[in-house]
Amino acid sequence: MTPPLASHDRPSSTKQSRLSNVLRRLLMRRATIVAADWLAEGFRLVTLEGQALRGVVWTPGQKVQVAVGTALATRTYTPIDWDPEQGRTRILCFAHGDGPGSAWVRGVGAGDGCDILGPRASLDAGHGTGALGVFGDETSIGLAYALAQQDPARSISSYFEIGNKASAEHVRTALQIRNVTLFLRSEGDAHLAQMEAALSPVLNAGAAFVLTGKASTVQRLRHELKRRGVPANRVVTKAYWAPGKTGMD
Repeated sequence: MTPPLASHDRPSSTKQSRLSNVLRRLLMRRATIVAADWLAEGFRLVTLEGQALRGVVWTPGQKVQVAVGTALATRTYTPIDWDPEQGRTRILCFAHGDGPGSAWVRGVGAGDGCDILGPRASLDAGHGTGALGVFGDETSIGLAYALAQQDPARSISSYFEIGNKASAEHVRTALQIRNVTLFLRSEGDAHLAQMEAALSPVLNAGAAFVLTGKASTVQRLRHELKRRGVPANRVVTKAYWAPGKTGMD
């Protein structure tokens, strides 16, 4: 039997904290929360600012990872914009459940410090000028906004499965996102048939597809597009999350 560790042999919380601080300094950008506004139930628009955010090259679809505890505990978000001159970026956060990420979203406030990793490559949907159909959920709304802001003249239509229509509509209005269709989640995912039907007008318009959000929904819509013969170069996918799984980004 292995003898128990003596107290002086056990890793101390102080040592772990020091390691965390070293990792943050080496790998992450330091920023300050300058605003954290609730747009609707579950949705918070967080504005980060700092010297380390200046001069950054960012494109819509890229991700940042925010430290929500130690430097090794992060949650991934898609910035909705980035001002490299002011050193400022904004992320639209969706808080659901009781995990570390949701706790951070609910508890963060103006004046709090923040460490972020990135921006880094995640999803390349900003190239080209053709029409886009963006399919996703609450976690995809920020991406739709970023793509629309990149090229206001570009035709972009968005389709989101959501749990609270009123909240999602408040967010859409606050961010002034046009051409949005909302699908209320239903038992047994019956609403996904409606989302599949919404693929047709996008397909007929010759648009490209951006599929993000819940992994099973992304997979189902991608399979349907493949069944309809849509070539792979017209479809960009990125699963942001799956029930019971962590570490997806």
